[in-house]
Amino acid sequence: MAAPIQMRVQSNEALGDVFRAHYERVARVIGRVIHDQARAEELAVEVFLKWWRSPGAHGEHAEGWLYRTAVRKGLDELRSQTRRNRFERLLGLARESPLTPEHLYAASMEQLRVRTVLGALSSRDSALLLLRSEDLTYQQIAASLALHPNYVGSLISRAQAAFRKEYLKRYGKE
Repeated sequence: MAAPIQMRVQSNEALGDVFRAHYERVARVIGRVIHDQARAEELAVEVFLKWWRSPGAHGEHAEGWLYRTAVRKGLDELRSQTRRNRFERLLGLARESPLTPEHLYAASMEQLRVRTVLGALSSRDSALLLLRSEDLTYQQIAASLALHPNYVGSLISRAQAAFRKEYLKRYGKE
């Protein structure tokens, strides 16, 4: 967890402190969703700009607000990419990528499947699974998603069950 920093922006210098303390993790959270680190870094900057322009988000719950917004930005980008890919396929604009070794292909297909299933889950379930995969504690997850800390474990368990169910429904027992 980042060292506690005054999360109320009084100046550009204070914004810089908050940015330096949380940027890397926010970008990593988004990157795990969309699997494009360069785009994740761009979206992380957008998250901080949104936070800076939202004075109501400053204060003691700002860290949770940042991570919650990062997950939502990542999921929005994932859904946008999915729509774009679908339209490109329909219009025949998608180009074939060069062939890769079989294990790299299998890994990329599995990642695509996971992203597809995450996109199909409720935003809360997706956010729970993504934040937990980032090794956030239950307390941090609770703060990020405005949940009671005692319910986080059960909600993660339910989100995992929903993920398994959706994955099996879409792809079977491969």
